[in-house]
Amino acid sequence: MRALVSARLGADFTRLWTASAVSNLGDGVTMAAGPLLVASVTDDPVPIAGAVFAQQLPWLLFALISGAYVDRLDRRLLVVTVNLIRAAALAVLTATIATETVTVAVIYAVLFLLGTGETLADTAMGALLPSVVDPEKLPSANARLYATFTVANQFVAKPLGAWLFVISAAAPFGLDALTFAAAAALIAGIRPAPPAPQSPPQSPPRDSSWALSGASSDASSDASLRGEIVEGVRWLGRHRLVRTLAVSMGMANVAFCAAFAVFVLYCRQRLGLSDVGYGFLLTAFAVGGLFGTAVAARLARAFGGAAVLRAGLAIEVVTHLTLAVTTTPGVAAAVLIVFSVHSMVWGVTVASVRQRVVPAHLRGRVGSVYALLDLGGAALGSLLGGLLASVWEITTPFWVAAGAMTVITVCAWRPLREATA
Repeated sequence: MRALVSARLGADFTRLWTASAVSNLGDGVTMAAGPLLVASVTDDPVPIAGAVFAQQLPWLLFALISGAYVDRLDRRLLVVTVNLIRAAALAVLTATIATETVTVAVIYAVLFLLGTGETLADTAMGALLPSVVDPEKLPSANARLYATFTVANQFVAKPLGAWLFVISAAAPFGLDALTFAAAAALIAGIRPAPPAPQSPPQSPPRDSSWALSGASSDASSDASLRGEIVEGVRWLGRHRLVRTLAVSMGMANVAFCAAFAVFVLYCRQRLGLSDVGYGFLLTAFAVGGLFGTAVAARLARAFGGAAVLRAGLAIEVVTHLTLAVTTTPGVAAAVLIVFSVHSMVWGVTVASVRQRVVPAHLRGRVGSVYALLDLGGAALGSLLGGLLASVWEITTPFWVAAGAMTVITVCAWRPLREATA
């Protein structure tokens, strides 16, 4: 399989792809074992929930700053350095667990550092890919990366992390440290890319709906960090297609996370499922996602990006409506499989579009703005979903999500036609 990928996408992509697989395995192991570790130190639900927030907080604090540094620095060396730092942090955590000196504060500090590194490494990896793979092969490359994430992080890592924690509490985190070190070695083997030009060949397309003023984006090399961040935000704001994709995804995440924040209660109260049934639905969701990565590039080639993205928005509306009215687990499973296929196809298509149209010297900053809207929408939606379900019915978040996605679909329909071009 690796030889086949090398022949099609090149040896450098094989290194990047393998590094992604290895680090995703380690990430998933830590995600499974982390809550178990906190629960072994304290039985207070507040610090247990806070551990998840500690790793998410850096995206809200540093996403835009990290994007600016990704565009300032050598992206390959940045990923290598960040991975080595994360490996060292996990090694320290492993040592404190092994010596029984671990505390909640130590766990929080390591998780926060891991999350901070993620804002840099993930943004840099997305910006690095177009220098490794030819533009016409980006959909296939992104599909393989998404498939790797689904298999390594969702299917393999979660049970492995729990199993290793039972054997030895330190083992999952020691393994994750090794995966980051291995990923750093693999990325270091990628050939250095030539420096990105500091001025785009042409200005991003303007449209009358977004009037902006201010300094030109040409003067970027000597600009302050704040100015560089503003340049990335301004570029995204002036490009109608990328702006539409970013805003649509941010709002869609508000709708999705508002509905699925209470999904475990929905499964029990609405569908009458046990915990095993709930696990089955999550597995079905993951299976659909894996299939989506296999067909994403083919669908984009066959129907064009615009048709694929428009169909995805329609699928989101139908998904929320179906879950709002059904009480049948089989129907819920079927619609979730279709939804997860769409989510992977959407992700692969959008990543490929962004990597093609965003100038090389702005990919980090534009990607970080996109990530901020993405995760900000998810966080807001999670809070909103719990509130709606507690005040009204368990299905209320799904009705609200269906209405919101209908509005988003109507507003985004016309601008998305540019995705095929």
